[in-house]
Amino acid sequence: MRRFLLLYATQQGQAKAIAEEICEKAVAYGFSADLHCMSESDKYDLKTETAPLVVVVSTTGTGDPPDTAHKFVKEIQDKTLPIDFLAHLRYGLLGLGDSEYTYFCNGGKVIDTRLEELGARRFYATGHADDCVGLELVVEPWIDGLWAALAKHFESSRREEMSGTLATAPNASRRTDPVKLESRHIESQVELLRLDDSGRKDSVVLEQNAVNGGQSSALIADTDSSLTHSVPPLSQASLNIPALPPEYLQVHLQEALSQEESQASVTSVGPVFQVPISKAVRLTTNDAVKTTLLVELDISETEFTYQPGDSFNVVCPNSESEVQSLLQRLQLSDRREHHVLVRIKADTKKKGAALPQHIPEKCSLQFILTWCLEIRAVPKKAFLRALEGCTSDGAEKRRLQELCSRQGAADYNRFVRDASVCLLDLLLAFPSCQPPLSLLLEHLPKLQPRPYSCASSSLSHPGRLRFIFNVVEFLSSTSEGVRRGVCTGWLASLAESLLLPDGGKARAAQIPISPRTANSFHLPSDPSAPIIMVGPGTGIAPFIGFLQHREKLQEQHPDRHFGAMWLFFGCRHRDRDYLFREELRHFHKRGILTHLKVSFSRDSPAGEEEAPVKYVQDSLRLHSQQVAGLLLQEHGHIYICGDAKNMAKDVNDALAEIISKEVGVDKLEALKTLATLKEEKRYLQDIWS
Repeated sequence: MRRFLLLYATQQGQAKAIAEEICEKAVAYGFSADLHCMSESDKYDLKTETAPLVVVVSTTGTGDPPDTAHKFVKEIQDKTLPIDFLAHLRYGLLGLGDSEYTYFCNGGKVIDTRLEELGARRFYATGHADDCVGLELVVEPWIDGLWAALAKHFESSRREEMSGTLATAPNASRRTDPVKLESRHIESQVELLRLDDSGRKDSVVLEQNAVNGGQSSALIADTDSSLTHSVPPLSQASLNIPALPPEYLQVHLQEALSQEESQASVTSVGPVFQVPISKAVRLTTNDAVKTTLLVELDISETEFTYQPGDSFNVVCPNSESEVQSLLQRLQLSDRREHHVLVRIKADTKKKGAALPQHIPEKCSLQFILTWCLEIRAVPKKAFLRALEGCTSDGAEKRRLQELCSRQGAADYNRFVRDASVCLLDLLLAFPSCQPPLSLLLEHLPKLQPRPYSCASSSLSHPGRLRFIFNVVEFLSSTSEGVRRGVCTGWLASLAESLLLPDGGKARAAQIPISPRTANSFHLPSDPSAPIIMVGPGTGIAPFIGFLQHREKLQEQHPDRHFGAMWLFFGCRHRDRDYLFREELRHFHKRGILTHLKVSFSRDSPAGEEEAPVKYVQDSLRLHSQQVAGLLLQEHGHIYICGDAKNMAKDVNDALAEIISKEVGVDKLEALKTLATLKEEKRYLQDIWS
């Protein structure tokens, strides 16, 4: 059978699931996939690999490859490798990303670029799947086209072997001269700073979006369809639905004799510390659009340490009421305390089936639904297909088939994905669906800890760790009422008693936290280097830590020279959500913060006052000359923290314009300059969607 090497690198399981789907489908097309996680370097060797390589890789953080790819990326980026090191290799790559982030699909692009630099050649066009609009829009056609590309590759290789001209010569014509090779890495960084990826000829994103665009707009214009009901043409269409995912788990519920459960068992990333909440403060007024809370944790009795710019994880549970509703709907309320025993089905057809690592042994059903599974996750199409197989009502079965079909892609996006529908919503909407518990454990992803930026300095607040957050609230799409964010809703409920006038007397609630892997979002090692901080809304968090830290350092070293600190902060209203207003004025008055530039997006100009700037990017443009001088002449650093969807992109655009204007170069040269700043770790981002 025709063999290919299939590698994946995943952060939250999506790339792994897609790779497993490719592996399972391969047999039907006459291929055999040798499937490995990229981190399992002892099980494959690209240097000697003769089979074609297929790679599925996601993106994490602000554009990094997943943790499981770090070793792989480090090895292929070795500067001593010759430019024909992988000239024998033919590959196809599928990158997963989210276009709300500036560095879309960067995890895949880093690997793709480097493989090409080392002489490897594509046998199939690279795909860039966008989680912002639905990964399946690119993933499904990319997988469909993979088999023909593999077949063509094997046929071509067979002909070359027969003619005795096994491909080595063609690569000679592709040799890159040393000057071009040296500049290629920075050019690839420029490509990542371009916010419009539509020009990439090797991506199938554009073509697929064009195919789906007409269907999507036509269906969205029809107001009669809903999660549970479709209209023509979809309701009358013949459907292409995915194959039923093979079952692979066997689950038994056993009455428990003892309960020994800990949140420490639900995370594998570093140690978990149970720490009390020592303080909670509301930073916004009652009439503000968002509720922003500051929470202080007492870490004095732990070994947890941090520095300004670090972030940490909060290990949070699912909503208690949602867990109870799910148990009730599954008719398992009376067995919530039973231990869950999970085994691999002896007769499973799933290749490489393994027990979920996030399901601990000897834990109760309630504990697993509360602490281990992301029950709010939007169900993937494979999950919908599996749920359809557990549904008895004909009309409900048809609708679930439509939602997971290729013809129903627009309905899936509109009524499931964009509406943030979860498993409980689906089970309430389709009452004849009776899935076994094993199906939930197979398809629900791990409940991920939530990251928060440290908003304090241990020099200023020894033994304390502060962070801030907006309490996320949104209308439930399928049931009446408001839902809160999984973590922010939980934290807000824990902080409620401390927010009362006599909150100091309240018993301190404890929360589990864990450190995050080190990042580079830290103050410059040279304190004389000037810094620019851009952080609207809760994006100000790490900069409060920066300022507290700098204040203490200046007190300890009065003779040392410290660089200028600029802060560009933005909020809606001066009187409602100007976070840390008094602290910022204090830092400004003392000269710690040398320039404070605040913009208010919703306040109207007073009297005949000229319209002020609305957003941080406008404020940056207003101080174009100083910003360019700090970054390009004084070797300064710029830090961006906050919303990835709009702010980070708008700030990036503003910086490109500023450099173009002040240096007198075109946009491409400005982007090259920004890419260089990024390479030098002088342009740093801590952003989220």
